[in-house]
Amino acid sequence: MRVGVLAIQGSVKEHIDKLKRLDGIIPVETKDKETLKNIDALILPGGESTAIGKMLNDFELKDAIIDLYKSGVPIWGTCAGMILMAKHIVNDDKVHLGIMDIKVRRNAYGSQLDSFTAKLSMPEVSKEKVEAVFIRAPYIEDVGENVKVLSIYDGKIVAAREGNLFATSFHPELTDDLSFYKYFLGLH
Repeated sequence: MRVGVLAIQGSVKEHIDKLKRLDGIIPVETKDKETLKNIDALILPGGESTAIGKMLNDFELKDAIIDLYKSGVPIWGTCAGMILMAKHIVNDDKVHLGIMDIKVRRNAYGSQLDSFTAKLSMPEVSKEKVEAVFIRAPYIEDVGENVKVLSIYDGKIVAAREGNLFATSFHPELTDDLSFYKYFLGLH
């Protein structure tokens, strides 16, 4: 299974390193439309959502990713990736991909200095509590009727799924836990 990581900005190497630890998975740094056509799943990494959103347009990747979504390819957005996927961004009038029926608040937990880790309960992902690293993290304020909430932290939605889309406010690539990758790729 070829799993692409959008490789234009953000925590690309960390996702690639985690994917290399999974049997049968070939991680692919994805930077162009041709590479996008040859993957079985896609991760939109954390980073700076405004910069990544601009580069999606500059590199003509936006429509190619929307086509992947429409064809049923699994797509997972972590932190900034979740913002890119959202149909609504509370504190920004720009929508990037607009493929997931969620309303997201950017930098909801504050600045870089306000970053933190927490243990979350996510029974669909792991029987054990999972470590979550929040860095200038967004959270989901509201979800559409077909969106399943997977985890809540401090009263805020921090993980959700809608069809072939998976979104997390936090950075699983910064922990040793592979359960999110296994869940996303249907390996558990």
